[in-house]
Amino acid sequence: MEFKNIIEAAGEIVDLAGVAVIIIGAVIATVSALRTLLRRSGRPVYESYRQQLGRSILLGLELLVAADIIRTVAVTPTFESLGVLALIVLIRTFLSYTLQLEVTGRLPWQQSRGTAAVPPGG
Repeated sequence: MEFKNIIEAAGEIVDLAGVAVIIIGAVIATVSALRTLLRRSGRPVYESYRQQLGRSILLGLELLVAADIIRTVAVTPTFESLGVLALIVLIRTFLSYTLQLEVTGRLPWQQSRGTAAVPPGG
């Protein structure tokens, strides 16, 4: 098997994994939300459903970006394909940051609530 074919196959596998993570995550989040609703436990269903769904979308997006990078850099490293890759990564990164903000209530570079800043060297 030729190197280009191996890289294309690897990219397709990672693409498939990204889509599978989103679909499986959506199914698990939906089943979990339905179980919570049926138990009438009084827990806020919407927030936990949205967080679970957001996490699966975030992970799926990361895998899809990885697949694009694999295929673009290893198979067709032209300026045009790199430009398209840069645009795709930019859009998906923006989506990831906005989803991260929605899921956790903070941006990735911000400290989590309740943790003190560790001084440099300490």
